Amino acid sequence: MRLFIAVRFPEHVLDALCRRQERLRAAAAQGNFSRRENLHLTLAFLGDVPPSGISRIRKAMDAAAGPAFSITIGGPGRFRGGRGDTLWLGIDAPPALYTLQDRLAAGLADAGFRLEDRPFTPHLTIARTVILRPGQELRRLCAADAPVSCPVHAISLMRSERIGGVLTYTEIYGKELVHGGEKQPACTDRTGRDH
Repeated sequence: MRLFIAVRFPEHVLDALCRRQERLRAAAAQGNFSRRENLHLTLAFLGDVPPSGISRIRKAMDAAAGPAFSITIGGPGRFRGGRGDTLWLGIDAPPALYTLQDRLAAGLADAGFRLEDRPFTPHLTIARTVILRPGQELRRLCAADAPVSCPVHAISLMRSERIGGVLTYTEIYGKELVHGGEKQPACTDRTGRDH
């Protein structure tokens, strides 16, 4: 089975991301936009893993889990491609995210998994093979979007598969992060509104 480890988002964050996607979709001549339920922040891509490997992944996730923290999803960017661009939103993250990802990657490597050999650059992919219509500019299309901040309380082991021809991500294990006995703040956007 094809697996990855990710941070999943609460509904208010998905709402904000989908509003951005719809604006970009309206400005695009073509593009493959991620489904709402598939939006996530990838921490580690594992690829094809036999069922016997899941227990080792769970142990690495359990060992890596540290304190809960907040990330901020910000402005757009793109990776240029020959058949269209990959559009993403930047992630402003505290050191705790990098520590979590480092510990996770080290634990997975110790457990015998081969991970991508490139630095971890947190970003949220929202669309692939996008070509904007003439006169449309990515930054201008997203200029009015306020960054969205939300605590990260858990990490998820996800299975990627096609069901009825539709790319579907399903959580098969979740690991809560440590809350230190303190009440965690509600999710807020940059306007300070609780969600």
